Amino acid sequence: MDYHLRFVASLVFTPHMNPPRHPKGWRRHLYTLGVKLFLAIAGANIVLVVAAYQIYSHSFDRGLLEYLNKADEARLTPLIQRLADGYREHAADWTWIADDKPRWQSMLREEVLGNSRYLRHPHGERPMAGEERSAPPPALTIDPRMLLLDRDGEVLIGPADRVEQALRKTIEVDGEVVGYLAYIPRLAMVESLEQVFQRQQAHRFLAIAIGMLAAVLINAALIAHWLARRLNALRNGANRLAEGDYGTRIAVVGHDEFAQLSTDFNNLASALESVQRSRRQWIADIAHELRTPLTTLRAEIEALQDGVRPLTRAGLNSLAQESNRLTRLVEDLHLLSLSDLGALRYHFAELDLGEVVRDCLEASQQTIAEGGLAVELSLASDVLIHGDEIRLQQVLGNLLQNTLRYTDPPRRLRIELTRQHGEACLRWQDSAPGVDPQHLASLTERLYRVDEARDRASGGSGLGLAIANAIIEDHGGRLEGGHSPLGGLSWRIQFPLPHMSLSESHHD
Repeated sequence: MDYHLRFVASLVFTPHMNPPRHPKGWRRHLYTLGVKLFLAIAGANIVLVVAAYQIYSHSFDRGLLEYLNKADEARLTPLIQRLADGYREHAADWTWIADDKPRWQSMLREEVLGNSRYLRHPHGERPMAGEERSAPPPALTIDPRMLLLDRDGEVLIGPADRVEQALRKTIEVDGEVVGYLAYIPRLAMVESLEQVFQRQQAHRFLAIAIGMLAAVLINAALIAHWLARRLNALRNGANRLAEGDYGTRIAVVGHDEFAQLSTDFNNLASALESVQRSRRQWIADIAHELRTPLTTLRAEIEALQDGVRPLTRAGLNSLAQESNRLTRLVEDLHLLSLSDLGALRYHFAELDLGEVVRDCLEASQQTIAEGGLAVELSLASDVLIHGDEIRLQQVLGNLLQNTLRYTDPPRRLRIELTRQHGEACLRWQDSAPGVDPQHLASLTERLYRVDEARDRASGGSGLGLAIANAIIEDHGGRLEGGHSPLGGLSWRIQFPLPHMSLSESHHD
């Protein structure tokens, strides 16, 4: 019974053409969205962590070495000045320092390593009583890298085998170069306290990187789980909807795109549920409409068969009337079905809408006279539209039948045709009684009746206005109900003028 709705839902949510083959077993889990999201997020962040580690480690190494080398050069300036002063004081001779290695070591500690307070105490080599003794100097890291050269570049102090690696700073006395203080850059040192510190920092950076990597993996797993959980809710809801459970709803959480998608899903489910209710009501109404004339026909025939009623012309007329009513109902249902399928054929041509109205009234002149209907016309001339004359005559005939059936004597009808805002506007206004406002929007629904007993008594099937509305919409127009100034019902029909009409390429 719910086959058609399940089919529509399956078209929306279920891949139905060439479905992909899914791997079985544990490999199936590798293709889930959660795993893909985890791998994508984790992979991207791992690359960032590794790149950050490499860049930070490299920049730290270069920055540290550059800083230390510049610091060495800055600390060599006072040593160069002391060597120049000593050279001047000792009669332009380097033997005072070349032959006195302890003095060389002392000068390095004082000027380069900054431990003069320990070696040159203002009150002698020993601190005064009660004064805290300074800590001993740290292990030398610059002494093996320092060389003293004379003006000819000969090594006076330091490792002669490394003179080619050393950078030289001139020692001048009275504007004359008397020697060179050379030092080996730290890049050339294999073992030093700075390199030990560098390795320690590298270990710290590595620990930080590992911690960041762990945080990245946890974060990726949480994000993937969160996204997969919300998508699973949508998937489960879609599966239930495809199985025919149109009461399915998904909880709307937050205000993001997932929340909007959940809202759209719920709207779709509500629409399908409404269609299901309408279809069931439609089937029940059709069964009810068909049962009434069939029951009457059966009762009449059984009465004739049993001899309860004689076979008279009045009895045959009653049978013919019920048969015609049944035939009309079936034809109306068939017409609406063709309209729904888009198979209702039209023969469009340029028509004068005013002439179509006059032809309809002239063809129904006898019926109008028998019903005592007074018709007032106010039709603008040359209102041309693209339309099917036979179908438009059917629309006007249905409206006329409604007026004749549902208005009280003395009956009045006013028809006006005008041009408004690039459209042809036809107003159909009849006399009392009217329709309550809550019923106006439903009058064009199939089998809708304001008063069930009155409609059946008048012979109406409840499909005339639905058929009229379908034909008008197929012409690109609109049908709107309202209250008539004559006290009854007013219909406003609007058609596009030729320059705004439907493309004739869509018509037969």
